[in-house]
Amino acid sequence: MRGSVTAAAVTGALALSALAVPASQAAPAARPAERPVIRKVVVNGGKPIVVGTKSRQKIAVSVTASSPSGIADAYVFLWHGHIDEVDAVLGQDRARGACAVAPGDPTTSTCKATITIDPRSGLGRNSLAGTWQAAGGAVAATGDTSDESVDETAAPVRLQRFSKLTVNASPEPVRKGRTLTVTGKLTRADWETFTYRGYSKQPVRLQFRKKGATNYTTVRTVTSSSTGTLKTTVKAAADGYWRYSFAGTSTTPAVSAAGDYVDVKVTGKS
Repeated sequence: MRGSVTAAAVTGALALSALAVPASQAAPAARPAERPVIRKVVVNGGKPIVVGTKSRQKIAVSVTASSPSGIADAYVFLWHGHIDEVDAVLGQDRARGACAVAPGDPTTSTCKATITIDPRSGLGRNSLAGTWQAAGGAVAATGDTSDESVDETAAPVRLQRFSKLTVNASPEPVRKGRTLTVTGKLTRADWETFTYRGYSKQPVRLQFRKKGATNYTTVRTVTSSSTGTLKTTVKAAADGYWRYSFAGTSTTPAVSAAGDYVDVKVTGKS
């Protein structure tokens, strides 16, 4: 895998070694290689990529590059692991992107493409969640395909396991001042079993929004169990919505449950 990631670097090294041949033995001088400059690589608009257990995710990617002769083509691929030991690669859906020359600058182009991620064939391991690298490459418009550059670490990319969060407050309705039990469960995509499994030992905020209000207020923090379940009790004080909210981690996105409305009855009234 190292060879495919660093092909441009190897090509460059060979070009430099050719220059070391004594003039008396050298072949006729060739034109200097034209190496494009990778200006910018953008993956998914700079946002984390979130993948579940079934649906394919089509991710927009783009690379902006410059070369004196202009840019003939550019591409992006994602890789995971170490530069000397890549363990996963995700490539473009099509070999060539759609390139557009920058207004007023014929030497610079931005090429756009997509990368489709299928959790059932492109991943397969939960350990692949976290930070990936986006590599951007470009070919100069010289007509010589050897005029190519690759930036192997053009941009970091975060790949996350889709998360779900539930809540249930009971009993409903409840008398004012009585105990309200709020349960729920935090789960996330398992790319090895293609199911959702509990996310354990995670801090999750219990929040309340009073009827008529617009914002939630955190009441306390509850830690998920070994199976991802959540449970706590509070005193019922007013009508409103209860929910759990998870801030997320590097491998799992933030998620909030839909609010569960509880009608609080005043003692002595129906």
